[in-house]
Amino acid sequence: MSESVIADFVGTFDSNVLKTSEPVKGRVLLSEKRLVLAVRNADKLTIPLTSIFDVAVGQVPDELHGFFESTVTVAFEKNNKRFVAAIEADSDKIEKFSNVLFKALLNGTEMTIKHPARVGGRVTDAEFQAAKMFLKPQQVELKNSDETVTIKLSAVTEFDQMKRQIGGAKRPVLEVHHLPFGDALLTQVTTDSSRKMSILGRYLRLEYSDLMSELKDLSPSEDEKELLVAIYSGAGEKGLSLPQVLDMDPSEVTYLLNELQEQELVVDSSDGTKLTPKGQVLVNRHLEDVNA
Repeated sequence: MSESVIADFVGTFDSNVLKTSEPVKGRVLLSEKRLVLAVRNADKLTIPLTSIFDVAVGQVPDELHGFFESTVTVAFEKNNKRFVAAIEADSDKIEKFSNVLFKALLNGTEMTIKHPARVGGRVTDAEFQAAKMFLKPQQVELKNSDETVTIKLSAVTEFDQMKRQIGGAKRPVLEVHHLPFGDALLTQVTTDSSRKMSILGRYLRLEYSDLMSELKDLSPSEDEKELLVAIYSGAGEKGLSLPQVLDMDPSEVTYLLNELQEQELVVDSSDGTKLTPKGQVLVNRHLEDVNA
C-alpha cells in the first residue's frame, strides 16, 4: 500500500469474496483510498473506498452469528456484484476503526447546504450553498469560504430524509432539526452522491442512537431538569449563582448536582459545571416538549 496507512491492526474477518470456509485471522489496513484484509498466506482482499456503499457497526451477517461479536461489516461492489466483509476485534479497536473508516469515507465530501432553512416556525430566505463536510467527535462540520456550520449531535432533536427540488432536479435531502443555542433550527443537507448520502445517514443514526440508548433508563426529577436547563442557559455566568437562579438552598443544589454527575449528565470543568452530551440531549428534548 503506497499511501499512508491510517489504521493497522490484527483482527478476524470473513467475506464472501475470500476463498475460506470460515473466518480467518489477519491484518486489517486502512488508508484514505482503500481497505485491505490480508491473510498470512499472502491472500488478501483489497476494497477501494469508492466501492463501499454501506457500513454497519455491531451488526453481524446471519451466517456469521456464533463466530463474531464486536464487528464492523462493510458492504461493497466488485465486478458489478455486491459483497460484504465482516471484521471482528475487541470493542475498543472496533470503535476506533469504525470512526476512522467513516472519516475516510466522508471527510471532504462536497455538500450543498441550506442553513438555517428555518428558525423556529419561520422559513428563512437562505439559499443552498456549497460546503465541504468533516466529521468531528459528536458533531459534523460543514465548511465553505464564508462560514463553518457545526451540527452537534447532542443538540439534534430529529433527522428526516426527503426529496427536495434543488437546481431543477429532485434530490434526497437530509433535514436536521437541532437546538444549538436554544433556538429551534432546521438545516438541510444534500450531496450529488447517493452512496455518500447513505453512508452519512448510517453514521448519524449510529452516533445518535448511541446517545439515545444511554438516556433510556434516565428519569430525572423536575428539580433536576430545572437545574439542567439553568446550566444550559449559562446560569452563574452573569453574577448569579445557581442557588440564586433556582431560588434553592445551596445544599439542595449541591445534592442535585451530585445526582446529575452520577448520571453523567453534568461534569465539572475549569469553567464551571457543564452539560455532557447526554445532558445536552436531555435538555434539548425537554425544551422541545415545553415549546411544543
